Amino acid sequence: MTNYREIAWQGLWKNNPGLVQLLGLCPLLAVTATVTNALGLGVATLLVLVGSNVLVSLVRNFVPKEIRIPVFVMIIAALVTCVQLLINAYAYGLYLSLGIFLPLIVTNCVIIGRAEAFASRNNVSSAAFDGLMMGLGFTAILVVLGAVREVLGQGTLFDGAELLLGDWASALTIQVFQLDSHFLIAMLPPGAFIAMGLLIALKNVIDAKLESRQPKQQSEAIARARITKVS
Repeated sequence: MTNYREIAWQGLWKNNPGLVQLLGLCPLLAVTATVTNALGLGVATLLVLVGSNVLVSLVRNFVPKEIRIPVFVMIIAALVTCVQLLINAYAYGLYLSLGIFLPLIVTNCVIIGRAEAFASRNNVSSAAFDGLMMGLGFTAILVVLGAVREVLGQGTLFDGAELLLGDWASALTIQVFQLDSHFLIAMLPPGAFIAMGLLIALKNVIDAKLESRQPKQQSEAIARARITKVS
């Protein structure tokens, strides 16, 4: 019986692909200068992850083990092409902003890793839910990292939201505080590394506190029999 609660916990927190597995760091650090870019790439990755998990689970019993990885990569590449064309058609500004990192979703270790480790061994519903939770966990880290970098770098939130949602979304931009000049290091990859390290440290602190609150299990004492020699 599938434990959906455990799958959700693994994807969103315990085994989060960004914070714990440290997979897909290239796009994670490269495009998170703003929340808009982070959310756009996160949604695209989520769609590919769910679709690839479902398709891999459907064909898992028909693909020989010797060629399963090339088949999985072809499935992922086809889905990435579809998502890329959709973004090009309906969010062209975001398509230009994300650039090469959209087609590079094909090489994202999160997607191929879940296809091999989970989808190829479980039924369709479990694989789809695992893809959804892993995708949401990855998207959440993208958005949080993007928010931190955007606020520190230019003092705004949701700048360029119209690239993702249309012209009406330009009103969603929030000016958190006014900066005379941009904080450049927060907007460059070194700032992303520093912010990512702080997020990982924060997660470790939270995990340590949660673990300390758990009741400690006392180990059972093993009774030993003493043999006394009687003369």
